[in-house]
Amino acid sequence: MTDALGREGFVVEHASRGRMGLDLGRTETYDAAILDLGLPDISGLEVLEGWRKAGCQMPVLILSARGTWAEKVEGLNRGADDYITKPSHVQEITARLRALMRRSAGRASPVLVHNDIELSPVSRSVSVAGVPVDLTAQEFRILNYFMHRRGHLISQNELIEHLYPLEEQRDANTIEVYIGRLRRKLGRDVIKTQRGLGYRLG
Repeated sequence: MTDALGREGFVVEHASRGRMGLDLGRTETYDAAILDLGLPDISGLEVLEGWRKAGCQMPVLILSARGTWAEKVEGLNRGADDYITKPSHVQEITARLRALMRRSAGRASPVLVHNDIELSPVSRSVSVAGVPVDLTAQEFRILNYFMHRRGHLISQNELIEHLYPLEEQRDANTIEVYIGRLRRKLGRDVIKTQRGLGYRLG
């Protein structure tokens, strides 16, 4: 699942045990979480309740072999946003994840639009005034993050947290390089810099 989601453009962190997932959800910021109920130490529902009690607002998609209507109702009532039973297709999981992230950001359309820029998370394509723009995977992730948070000031640390898994080396200098590349490809005023604070979609 981790590899499949990575190929779909997601930056993924995997917790094999419930307590590890509980701690990560409490201390790190995520756009969404996929939660299995049958974890080896504490149950997925305990993890979910711990996240919600700690004020974690991220959308949670339960992915479980427990598929009775009563179990689905319980998961949703405990704070989950969606529920899929196993076995399931990666394409359905990614589609539901993207839908949850759109709703969480207050966006209904599957295509994100800002002025003359259009971005499709599904096809991973970008165009400016109808002309396709070729972006690298990391450039696309950065623009996608900005498009989901139009009007918000985004710090460099926030970008780093959403672009790199915890175990991967993080270099703040590369963020400025990617921002510069996006400005050259999309327009110099697309991303504004507020010195000492971060960036904002112009």
